[in-house]
Amino acid sequence: MMNRLIMSGTAKILNIDPPYAIAGGEIVIDCTGFDTREPSRCVVRIGDAAAQVVALSPRRVLAIVPETKGGRVPVTLTSGANESEPAYLTVGRKLASDLHPVANPAFDPDDGALFVTRSGSRGEELPVTLFRIDISGDVSEFSGDIPNPTGIAFSPDGQMFVTSRLEGIVYKITPFKEAVMFARNLGVATGIAFDGDGLMHIGDRTGTIFKVNGIGEERAWTQLEPSVSAFHLAFGADDSLYVSGPTVTSFDSICRINPDGDIDMFFKGLGRPQGLAFDRDGNLYVAAALRGRRGIVRISPDGNDAKLVVAGINLIGLAFSATGEMAVVSIDSVYSLPIEIKGTLLRG
Repeated sequence: MMNRLIMSGTAKILNIDPPYAIAGGEIVIDCTGFDTREPSRCVVRIGDAAAQVVALSPRRVLAIVPETKGGRVPVTLTSGANESEPAYLTVGRKLASDLHPVANPAFDPDDGALFVTRSGSRGEELPVTLFRIDISGDVSEFSGDIPNPTGIAFSPDGQMFVTSRLEGIVYKITPFKEAVMFARNLGVATGIAFDGDGLMHIGDRTGTIFKVNGIGEERAWTQLEPSVSAFHLAFGADDSLYVSGPTVTSFDSICRINPDGDIDMFFKGLGRPQGLAFDRDGNLYVAAALRGRRGIVRISPDGNDAKLVVAGINLIGLAFSATGEMAVVSIDSVYSLPIEIKGTLLRG
């Protein structure tokens, strides 16, 4: 590597927003004293790679996070021979690629393994559609029995269920990796979540939210506006069901359905909101865009404040492990972020 002279009185990084990112995400670097008079000599380095610069000024830089090994990586600003002291950004570590998730991944509460899908286009037949990633990061083929698997959730007793949007079926996965039909006639079954009493809820992307009892009997519960891709479901500490479903607008909402089935708008102003997850403080995390910035958005429990906390593009969903890890899935890959946030328990 070429030696670079570091001089005092050069640029200083004041803040990186957001502090977490996935490769391809856009970060904002607030700084002071960055000499941008010759833009061609200005370099943003993230980890061991130069980043693509989107916008440049002496006080603010917008940059795209390059592919890196992940973890806590240094960020520096260089102008000619002068380089800033490093600040640090936590970048997601890629666990697997060549996947096709269309909803949240899910952590197994028993052993901490992460399950993700290779869903494929509607009706596409693939030999393996469900993968398991153990806590050491090893990826193994788990099942190919479910066509177009979409949502994955674990019941309060640790049983794994997977929806098939092609068939409108929920499958139960046995200890022998067999997929057994549990409930049917669920439309374009996408999102899945369990309430505090262990009752399954399924989102049909044509607009219906179903309740499914312990023996697989379904009943339509309430109706929402159809989604162009999928419904994503998560239960909050208030026992209300929170639902995202991208539409053709760029100003989508998170809906909240209370236990009586009454619907209100929890938050409005997201671009293409998809997977949802709560932390134990009641904050809601959504794979979405906020004010033109894409990634994982955190919404306060009262719905009055929203902030981008992970920068990323083409993100579909997320899940929290019992140890505070955030798993993030894009349209083709899964990443791990040591974000030290714990999710709610037994909520699907």
